[in-house]
Amino acid sequence: MSLFKRGNVWWYSFFFAGQLVRESSKSTSKTIAKSAEQERRRELEAGYNNVKEVRQNRIRTVAEIIVEYLVGYRLRYRSASFAEYALGHVSRLLGSKLVVDINEAAVLGYQEDRLREKAAPKSINEEVRFLLKMLGDPGDVVRAHLKKKKQLKLAVHKQIGKAFDAAESHSLEATARKSHSPHMYPAYMLARNGGLRDTEIKTLTWGQIDFTAKTVQVGRAKSEAGEGRIVPLNSEVYGALLIHRARYQKKFGEIQDEWYVFPWGKPRPSDPTRHITSFKKAWNTMRTKANVKGRWHDNRHTLITELAESGAGDETIMEIAGHVDRQMLRHYSHIRMKAKRAAVEAVVAGRAIPSQSGDTQSR
Repeated sequence: MSLFKRGNVWWYSFFFAGQLVRESSKSTSKTIAKSAEQERRRELEAGYNNVKEVRQNRIRTVAEIIVEYLVGYRLRYRSASFAEYALGHVSRLLGSKLVVDINEAAVLGYQEDRLREKAAPKSINEEVRFLLKMLGDPGDVVRAHLKKKKQLKLAVHKQIGKAFDAAESHSLEATARKSHSPHMYPAYMLARNGGLRDTEIKTLTWGQIDFTAKTVQVGRAKSEAGEGRIVPLNSEVYGALLIHRARYQKKFGEIQDEWYVFPWGKPRPSDPTRHITSFKKAWNTMRTKANVKGRWHDNRHTLITELAESGAGDETIMEIAGHVDRQMLRHYSHIRMKAKRAAVEAVVAGRAIPSQSGDTQSR
């Protein structure tokens, strides 16, 4: 047992299962500090003995567990970028804590800390999900208790997608052409005219594009239905890709099929064997200059809406977009009021029948 003062506050220091525990009692009273240390020891012992987990893991720091978890995560999954980002915040705020200290109060405190930092509830929920999953059985216990109390997840404002109108799309295209990023114009055209998702574009390789057949075969996708689908390239996106290919060859030389269409590099593309990690910064700059509000994903919404308005069948749209069912199709399709009005007016026109005199009259 060791008590010492820092300023006017008493601290305690002791070893538990080989791990040094040094914490503030948050009190100027030595007597209270002794009691705080004893209570802390009992708390550690209870957590150490009551959960079905390897005991040594219970007295490791969260930061240590995170490092180990990410090593395995990188081996199992194709991209660890989001996990690294989410657990980076967890490590920053909870990394110094022992695993045994991660209880309901710690998770609720973490949520509040991140909300004070103006983090989005959806992001916080994902960070907590990673934290509890990483902790194994202790995390399952905390998750069950919080879920029962309806405190596991923060309420998320459902962001409704939109379809850009013709003027907005024209402004975005013009701005994309002038973008300082060599990626933005061809990437925008793939989203706008091919309906490809963000990850599908970022991980696209030259071997997936058939310039002779004017098609692109989607590789990594959000769903199994989306992977491997072949999307036709219309004249706009095909032209954009031809320009991009010429610039690419000038910089990197003879193109290899396995090279990424949108290579990594800061401040300019430099490594074709690695793909870009995000279009977010360039997109925000682009839509601000275009004076348009909306998400990158709304370009996909726009294409699907236009396909629906043009009379394309559900099966055709699903083949292009990679959807599994019609419910998801309805989620993405935003039939505009103009098209709806034209449809109901067509119904009125269809009610007119010819009279015997050759004129028409309504029923």
